[in-house]
Amino acid sequence: MIDSRNPYYFAVGGSDEYARVYDIRKCQWISARNSDQPVKTFCPRHLIGSNNVHITGLAYSSFSELLVSYNDELIYLFQKNEGMCSSPSSEDLKNSNEPQVYSGHRNAQTIKGVNFFGPNDEYVLSGSDCGHIFIWKKKEAKLVRLMVGDQHVVNQLEAHPHIPILATCGIEKNVKIWAPQGNDIPPLPGNVKEVLSMLSLLFPSFFLFPLLNYFLTQDMFDAFFSSYANFVIIVHVTR
Repeated sequence: MIDSRNPYYFAVGGSDEYARVYDIRKCQWISARNSDQPVKTFCPRHLIGSNNVHITGLAYSSFSELLVSYNDELIYLFQKNEGMCSSPSSEDLKNSNEPQVYSGHRNAQTIKGVNFFGPNDEYVLSGSDCGHIFIWKKKEAKLVRLMVGDQHVVNQLEAHPHIPILATCGIEKNVKIWAPQGNDIPPLPGNVKEVLSMLSLLFPSFFLFPLLNYFLTQDMFDAFFSSYANFVIIVHVTR
């Protein structure tokens, strides 16, 4: 994943707990040994040393924030100045800031992507094993939309770079294109508590119930999202 503000930097994630950022100018094109070292390394403190998690999705915002999605875990937002060295010391860990956390979804059955949405990347998007599209406010990490995107699992989400259109796909044999319609602010689905309660019963150790405290508040949409709130599927692309 390339940082649009600094195209020399690119982030990679894989089978361990670290998201690593490399500078393409410092990479060796031909090397007999593993001599390339990341310029920054990102990981929540509580996951350092974990052997049972890996990264399934990365996304850069237009402000060089790095969004990282873990399997059997949560989504974390790192600021560009929060990175550690490739071998963090105990002092590095002590001084590192805790990233913003996005929870409620489930990322276990398949490889889930993660992304930003909005003209200034105000929102965070993720699919889930329950077949829903989760949309959070980036700044407060509040869940503001929960939409059925697939009969089984939603895997990938991609926003149009200039207009409020969203593409999603999952297990079904089609790609869905979503666009806003109308100016009314629809509430979250009536069964939102049932959906999240079901996930909590199936996967209690990874679910955070404080989300329920603000689901039905009236001020969870700001001016931008209220004008793009009522999303509908406008295209099915069948593969």
